[in-house]
Amino acid sequence: MEKLKDIWLEFYQSERETADWWERKKVLCEERDAKIVRIKGDGHIFQKIRFANDVSYRYLLHVSFFIKQMDRFYIEEDVTPYTFRLVDGEIRDHKRLVAKSESSNNQSLVMDELQSDSVANDRFTYNRHDAVQYAERWWNSYNPAYRKFDVDCTNYVSQCLHAGGAPMRGAPVREKGWWYQGDNWSFSWAVAHSLRWYLSGSTQGLKGKEVESASELIPGDVICYDFQGDGRWDHNTIVVTKDELGMPLVNAHTDNSRNRYWSYEDSTAYTTDIKYKFFRIGE
Repeated sequence: MEKLKDIWLEFYQSERETADWWERKKVLCEERDAKIVRIKGDGHIFQKIRFANDVSYRYLLHVSFFIKQMDRFYIEEDVTPYTFRLVDGEIRDHKRLVAKSESSNNQSLVMDELQSDSVANDRFTYNRHDAVQYAERWWNSYNPAYRKFDVDCTNYVSQCLHAGGAPMRGAPVREKGWWYQGDNWSFSWAVAHSLRWYLSGSTQGLKGKEVESASELIPGDVICYDFQGDGRWDHNTIVVTKDELGMPLVNAHTDNSRNRYWSYEDSTAYTTDIKYKFFRIGE
Protein backbone atom coordinates (compact mmCIF):
# COMPACT_ATOMS: atom_id res chain seq x y z
CA MET A 1 0.00 0.00 0.00
CA GLU A 2 2.84 2.41 0.79
CA LYS A 3 4.33 1.71 -2.65
CA LEU A 4 1.02 2.54 -4.31
CA LYS A 5 0.71 5.71 -2.22
CA ASP A 6 4.13 6.81 -3.48
CA ILE A 7 3.03 6.05 -7.05
CA TRP A 8 -0.05 8.25 -6.98
CA LEU A 9 1.57 11.13 -5.10
CA GLU A 10 4.59 11.17 -7.44
CA PHE A 11 2.25 11.11 -10.43
CA TYR A 12 0.16 13.96 -9.02
CA GLN A 13 3.25 16.06 -8.42
CA SER A 14 4.60 15.49 -11.93
CA GLU A 15 1.19 16.17 -13.50
CA ARG A 16 0.70 19.29 -11.41
CA GLU A 17 4.02 20.87 -12.32
CA THR A 18 3.30 20.59 -16.07
CA ALA A 19 -0.44 21.25 -16.07
CA ASP A 20 -2.14 24.43 -17.27
CA TRP A 21 -4.67 24.17 -14.43
CA TRP A 22 -1.88 24.36 -11.85
CA GLU A 23 -0.47 27.54 -13.39
CA ARG A 24 -3.95 29.03 -13.44
CA LYS A 25 -4.44 28.06 -9.78
CA LYS A 26 -1.23 29.80 -8.72
CA VAL A 27 -2.13 32.95 -10.66
CA LEU A 28 -5.65 32.87 -9.24
CA CYS A 29 -4.25 32.73 -5.71
CA GLU A 30 -1.92 35.64 -6.37
CA GLU A 31 -4.80 37.75 -7.69
CA ARG A 32 -6.71 37.05 -4.45
CA ASP A 33 -3.78 37.93 -2.16
CA ALA A 34 -3.64 34.23 -1.27
CA LYS A 35 -0.86 31.66 -1.15
CA ILE A 36 -0.82 27.86 -1.03
CA VAL A 37 1.41 27.17 1.96
CA ARG A 38 1.13 23.38 2.07
CA ILE A 39 -0.28 20.51 0.02
CA LYS A 40 -1.23 17.16 1.53
CA GLY A 41 -2.45 14.15 -0.41
CA ASP A 42 -3.65 10.61 0.12
CA GLY A 43 -5.36 7.99 -1.99
CA HIS A 44 -7.94 5.24 -1.71
CA ILE A 45 -8.19 2.34 -4.14
CA PHE A 46 -11.81 1.58 -4.99
CA GLN A 47 -11.32 -0.97 -7.78
CA LYS A 48 -8.68 -3.58 -8.62
CA ILE A 49 -8.95 -5.87 -11.63
CA ARG A 50 -6.36 -8.58 -12.31
CA PHE A 51 -5.89 -10.32 -15.66
CA ALA A 52 -2.80 -12.51 -15.90
CA ASN A 53 0.18 -10.23 -15.25
CA ASP A 54 -1.84 -7.06 -15.88
CA VAL A 55 -3.47 -5.35 -12.87
CA SER A 56 -5.72 -2.29 -13.34
CA TYR A 57 -6.31 0.08 -10.43
CA ARG A 58 -8.81 2.86 -9.93
CA TYR A 59 -8.30 5.19 -7.00
CA LEU A 60 -9.44 8.47 -5.50
CA LEU A 61 -6.74 11.03 -4.81
CA HIS A 62 -7.72 13.36 -1.94
CA VAL A 63 -5.66 16.54 -1.97
CA SER A 64 -5.83 19.28 0.68
CA PHE A 65 -4.52 22.77 -0.05
CA PHE A 66 -3.69 24.84 3.04
CA ILE A 67 -4.26 28.40 1.88
CA LYS A 68 -3.38 31.66 3.59
CA GLN A 69 -5.32 34.69 2.40
CA MET A 70 -4.32 37.87 4.22
CA ASP A 71 -4.68 36.93 7.92
CA ARG A 72 -6.97 33.96 7.36
CA PHE A 73 -6.09 30.28 6.85
CA TYR A 74 -8.50 27.82 5.29
CA ILE A 75 -8.39 24.38 3.67
CA GLU A 76 -9.53 23.68 0.13
CA GLU A 77 -10.08 20.01 -0.66
CA ASP A 78 -10.40 18.13 -3.91
CA VAL A 79 -11.03 14.44 -4.65
CA THR A 80 -10.22 13.24 -8.16
CA PRO A 81 -10.48 9.71 -9.62
CA TYR A 82 -7.44 8.27 -11.42
CA THR A 83 -6.56 4.97 -13.05
CA PHE A 84 -3.38 3.12 -13.96
CA ARG A 85 -2.19 -0.35 -14.94
CA LEU A 86 0.68 -2.40 -13.55
CA VAL A 87 2.10 -4.68 -16.23
CA ASP A 88 5.03 -6.79 -15.04
CA GLY A 89 5.65 -4.15 -12.39
CA GLU A 90 5.65 -1.27 -14.89
CA ILE A 91 3.14 1.58 -14.58
CA ARG A 92 1.15 2.31 -17.74
CA ASP A 93 -1.81 4.49 -18.75
CA HIS A 94 -1.80 6.58 -15.55
CA LYS A 95 -4.47 9.23 -16.07
CA ARG A 96 -7.49 10.98 -14.66
CA LEU A 97 -10.86 9.33 -14.99
CA VAL A 98 -13.28 11.66 -16.74
CA ALA A 99 -16.97 11.24 -15.94
CA LYS A 100 -19.45 10.98 -18.77
CA SER A 101 -21.09 14.33 -19.34
CA GLU A 102 -24.70 14.92 -18.44
CA SER A 103 -27.10 14.85 -21.33
CA SER A 104 -30.65 16.02 -21.73
CA ASN A 105 -32.58 17.00 -24.83
CA ASN A 106 -35.47 18.26 -22.73
CA GLN A 107 -34.77 21.99 -22.66
CA SER A 108 -37.94 22.84 -24.57
CA LEU A 109 -40.03 20.61 -22.31
CA VAL A 110 -38.58 22.26 -19.21
CA MET A 111 -39.24 25.70 -20.69
CA ASP A 112 -42.87 24.76 -21.37
CA GLU A 113 -43.15 23.77 -17.69
CA LEU A 114 -41.66 27.07 -16.58
CA GLN A 115 -44.35 28.96 -18.49
CA SER A 116 -47.03 27.02 -16.61
CA ASP A 117 -45.42 28.10 -13.32
CA SER A 118 -46.49 31.70 -13.94
CA VAL A 119 -49.97 31.05 -12.56
CA ALA A 120 -48.63 30.75 -9.02
CA ASN A 121 -46.23 32.65 -6.79
CA ASP A 122 -45.76 30.55 -3.66
CA ARG A 123 -42.99 31.43 -1.21
CA PHE A 124 -40.93 29.21 1.04
CA THR A 125 -38.51 29.97 3.86
CA TYR A 126 -35.01 28.97 2.79
CA ASN A 127 -32.79 27.89 5.67
CA ARG A 128 -29.31 28.67 4.35
CA HIS A 129 -27.62 27.28 7.44
CA ASP A 130 -29.23 23.87 6.91
CA ALA A 131 -28.37 23.87 3.21
CA VAL A 132 -24.70 24.67 3.91
CA GLN A 133 -24.56 22.20 6.79
CA TYR A 134 -25.79 19.48 4.41
CA ALA A 135 -23.26 20.57 1.76
CA GLU A 136 -20.46 20.21 4.33
CA ARG A 137 -21.72 16.85 5.62
CA TRP A 138 -21.94 15.20 2.20
CA TRP A 139 -19.30 16.97 0.07
CA ASN A 140 -17.14 13.84 -0.13
CA SER A 141 -19.70 11.11 0.50
CA TYR A 142 -23.17 10.14 -0.67
CA ASN A 143 -26.44 10.17 1.21
CA PRO A 144 -27.89 6.65 0.83
CA ALA A 145 -31.38 8.14 0.66
CA TYR A 146 -30.58 9.26 -2.90
CA ARG A 147 -29.14 7.65 -5.98
CA LYS A 148 -25.48 8.37 -6.76
CA PHE A 149 -24.92 9.54 -10.36
CA ASP A 150 -21.71 9.27 -12.39
CA VAL A 151 -22.10 13.01 -12.94
CA ASP A 152 -23.44 13.93 -9.52
CA CYS A 153 -23.01 17.71 -9.26
CA THR A 154 -26.65 18.68 -9.80
CA ASN A 155 -28.04 15.81 -7.72
CA TYR A 156 -25.80 17.01 -4.86
CA VAL A 157 -26.82 20.67 -5.20
CA SER A 158 -30.49 19.67 -5.37
CA GLN A 159 -30.12 17.68 -2.15
CA CYS A 160 -28.55 20.71 -0.47
CA LEU A 161 -31.40 22.96 -1.61
CA HIS A 162 -33.99 20.49 -0.36
CA ALA A 163 -32.17 20.25 2.99
CA GLY A 164 -32.57 24.03 3.18
CA GLY A 165 -36.34 23.70 2.85
CA ALA A 166 -36.93 23.99 -0.90
CA PRO A 167 -40.18 22.09 -1.59
CA MET A 168 -40.43 19.46 -4.30
CA ARG A 169 -43.19 19.64 -6.87
CA GLY A 170 -44.17 18.10 -10.20
CA ALA A 171 -43.83 14.34 -9.58
CA PRO A 172 -44.06 11.95 -11.31
CA VAL A 173 -43.62 13.79 -14.64
CA ARG A 174 -39.89 14.16 -15.25
CA GLU A 175 -40.30 17.27 -17.43
CA LYS A 176 -42.26 19.09 -14.72
CA GLY A 177 -41.15 20.84 -11.56
CA TRP A 178 -38.22 19.85 -9.38
CA TRP A 179 -38.44 16.63 -7.41
CA TYR A 180 -36.93 13.30 -6.36
CA GLN A 181 -39.16 10.35 -5.54
CA GLY A 182 -38.07 6.76 -4.97
CA ASP A 183 -36.24 5.62 -8.09
CA ASN A 184 -37.37 8.54 -10.24
CA TRP A 185 -36.57 12.27 -10.45
CA SER A 186 -37.15 15.34 -12.57
CA PHE A 187 -34.60 16.45 -15.16
CA SER A 188 -34.17 19.65 -13.15
CA TRP A 189 -33.13 17.62 -10.09
CA ALA A 190 -30.19 15.84 -11.70
CA VAL A 191 -29.19 17.57 -14.98
CA ALA A 192 -27.12 20.76 -14.80
CA HIS A 193 -28.62 22.29 -17.93
CA SER A 194 -32.19 21.70 -16.72
CA LEU A 195 -31.62 23.08 -13.21
CA ARG A 196 -30.09 26.26 -14.66
CA TRP A 197 -33.23 26.89 -16.73
CA TYR A 198 -35.54 25.89 -13.90
CA LEU A 199 -33.97 28.42 -11.55
CA SER A 200 -34.31 31.10 -14.21
CA GLY A 201 -38.02 30.60 -14.74
CA SER A 202 -39.69 29.00 -11.73
CA THR A 203 -42.09 31.28 -9.86
CA GLN A 204 -43.31 28.83 -7.22
CA GLY A 205 -41.53 26.55 -4.80
CA LEU A 206 -37.80 26.47 -5.56
CA LYS A 207 -36.78 29.57 -7.47
CA GLY A 208 -33.74 31.74 -7.94
CA LYS A 209 -33.11 35.41 -8.60
CA GLU A 210 -30.34 35.95 -11.11
CA VAL A 211 -27.74 38.51 -10.01
CA GLU A 212 -24.95 40.13 -11.97
CA SER A 213 -21.85 39.06 -10.06
CA ALA A 214 -20.51 36.32 -7.81
CA SER A 215 -19.82 38.88 -5.08
CA GLU A 216 -23.59 39.32 -4.60
CA LEU A 217 -24.04 35.68 -3.58
CA ILE A 218 -24.16 34.42 -0.01
CA PRO A 219 -23.90 30.91 1.48
CA GLY A 220 -26.66 28.65 0.20
CA ASP A 221 -26.77 30.24 -3.27
CA VAL A 222 -26.02 28.46 -6.55
CA ILE A 223 -23.60 29.01 -9.43
CA CYS A 224 -24.12 27.41 -12.87
CA TYR A 225 -21.27 26.83 -15.34
CA ASP A 226 -21.15 26.58 -19.13
CA PHE A 227 -17.51 25.61 -19.59
CA GLN A 228 -17.48 25.78 -23.39
CA GLY A 229 -19.69 28.86 -23.67
CA ASP A 230 -21.90 26.98 -26.13
CA GLY A 231 -25.22 27.33 -24.32
CA ARG A 232 -25.10 23.84 -22.78
CA TRP A 233 -24.80 24.21 -19.00
CA ASP A 234 -22.40 21.62 -17.61
CA HIS A 235 -22.00 22.04 -13.86
CA ASN A 236 -23.51 23.46 -10.67
CA THR A 237 -22.01 24.34 -7.28
CA ILE A 238 -23.33 25.63 -3.96
CA VAL A 239 -21.78 28.55 -2.09
CA VAL A 240 -20.70 27.51 1.42
CA THR A 241 -18.68 30.53 2.60
CA LYS A 242 -16.89 33.65 1.34
CA ASP A 243 -13.21 34.50 1.27
CA GLU A 244 -11.48 37.55 2.73
CA LEU A 245 -12.33 39.61 -0.38
CA GLY A 246 -16.02 38.72 -0.16
CA MET A 247 -15.96 36.20 -3.02
CA PRO A 248 -17.70 32.80 -2.87
CA LEU A 249 -16.07 29.50 -2.02
CA VAL A 250 -18.11 26.54 -3.22
CA ASN A 251 -18.66 22.82 -2.68
CA ALA A 252 -19.38 20.39 -5.51
CA HIS A 253 -19.69 16.76 -6.53
CA THR A 254 -18.46 14.70 -9.51
CA ASP A 255 -14.86 15.70 -8.86
CA ASN A 256 -15.78 16.26 -5.21
CA SER A 257 -14.46 19.54 -3.85
CA ARG A 258 -14.79 21.75 -0.80
CA ASN A 259 -14.04 25.48 -0.34
CA ARG A 260 -13.06 25.80 -3.99
CA TYR A 261 -12.81 29.29 -5.45
CA TRP A 262 -16.00 29.91 -7.40
CA SER A 263 -14.52 30.72 -10.84
CA TYR A 264 -13.18 27.19 -11.54
CA GLU A 265 -10.25 28.66 -13.47
CA ASP A 266 -8.11 25.87 -11.99
CA SER A 267 -10.40 23.17 -13.41
CA THR A 268 -9.33 20.90 -16.27
CA ALA A 269 -12.75 21.71 -17.81
CA TYR A 270 -12.11 25.47 -17.80
CA THR A 271 -11.96 27.37 -21.07
CA THR A 272 -11.66 31.08 -21.78
CA ASP A 273 -15.21 30.90 -23.20
CA ILE A 274 -16.72 29.91 -19.83
CA LYS A 275 -20.02 31.50 -18.83
CA TYR A 276 -21.65 31.69 -15.41
CA LYS A 277 -25.09 32.21 -13.95
CA PHE A 278 -25.44 33.42 -10.36
CA PHE A 279 -28.65 32.64 -8.45
CA ARG A 280 -29.88 33.93 -5.09
CA ILE A 281 -32.13 31.16 -3.83
CA GLY A 282 -35.57 31.75 -2.35
CA GLU A 283 -35.95 35.30 -3.62
